[in-house]
Amino acid sequence: MILDPSSYSELVTALPQFETAAEGAVIVAVLGAAKSSDRIASLRAGADACFTYPYSYIEMHERMQVLHRTTTVRRRRNQLPPPFRLDPLKRELVDGNRRLPLTKREYLVLECLMRQFDVPVRHDELLRYAWPEKDDIDLSTASPLVWRLRRRLKQHLPDINIATVSCYGYQLTRTPICVPASAQDPRSQRAANT
Repeated sequence: MILDPSSYSELVTALPQFETAAEGAVIVAVLGAAKSSDRIASLRAGADACFTYPYSYIEMHERMQVLHRTTTVRRRRNQLPPPFRLDPLKRELVDGNRRLPLTKREYLVLECLMRQFDVPVRHDELLRYAWPEKDDIDLSTASPLVWRLRRRLKQHLPDINIATVSCYGYQLTRTPICVPASAQDPRSQRAANT
């Protein structure tokens, strides 16, 4: 935020450094009274949005919502897809030959978590996604469902886990299964012994 027009050039000089240091964070420049050339210079220097006086807080809010959505989509595109998938026709979690039938809510919870695989998902985002028809849902409704789903995953697909991220939400992860030496191919055991 810079309100003095004589300092705008300093902001334009600093913005590329912010962009480099921020590693994908959204950068919003807030200026005082400014010309369109000042806004353009800020945007070209690396700002994702630029607001000038007089401010419209509704516009600022809506623009930041759009920026949040687009950066979330960008992050998802850069993410590797999960090594398992959901089958929407049979409502099952599929991992190779292994299949786990799911209830409607379990399916929605996993679908929400898989959209941001290996990234924490906020409680409220999960609640809105899995219970779209309810306005006043709270965490006490989701917790038992997540607990049951964890138990079922542990029985049928033990390498897939729903981790709790303290004071934030949940994260879907996959841990590699360690194959004991006794279960390995006998040829590879002989090769290791020679």
